[in-house]
Amino acid sequence: MTIKDTPEEWEVRASETPFVGRKTSVRADDVLMPDGSVARRDYQVHPGSVAVVALDDRGRVLVIRQYRHPVRHKLWEIPAGLLDVPGENPLHAAQRELYEEAHVKAEDWRVLTDIFTSPGGCDEAVRVYLARDLSEAEGGRFEVEDEEAEMELARVPLQELVRGVLAGDLHNTCLVVGVLSLVAAQQGDGLDALRPAGAPWPARPFEA
Repeated sequence: MTIKDTPEEWEVRASETPFVGRKTSVRADDVLMPDGSVARRDYQVHPGSVAVVALDDRGRVLVIRQYRHPVRHKLWEIPAGLLDVPGENPLHAAQRELYEEAHVKAEDWRVLTDIFTSPGGCDEAVRVYLARDLSEAEGGRFEVEDEEAEMELARVPLQELVRGVLAGDLHNTCLVVGVLSLVAAQQGDGLDALRPAGAPWPARPFEA
């Protein structure tokens, strides 16, 4: 048996969008079940996201601390952002987010992992990149607003982040998945064996 997720789409008998927000919406689909019944499934429609595990030459990961209102927490996270433009190349979006949130650029980019953050209630897909060979970005810093205006920035040893994840002190999905995937890659075939930055992403197809 091959352990691999496979695309499949059950018949939708009816669909409506009861809420449309600035970036996301809520959709209600009446889905035909295998036994012939019809069940309503409500879920958030999301444009998709990218996130970046930026690893420096001292084995530290660049993290930011930001207030997240839905969970009423300040969370330590890795740089991340929405795919604002349909069909946007996710690598370009990741490079933009690393610059805007940390004023950092990277010379080496790899795909660390691809995830669905909450597939039972949201169609968000996230591509998590590994960025290495870091340096300070040129030019002025990006002007931030709202929650981002209060962001803190730090570089934390990878193993310290792993301990925080396993202790239940760190909760952000992309950070948790990113740092644990990085350790798995290091202990497996090595970081140079990761997929190239331009690897296909069926969940959010893009132009090279």
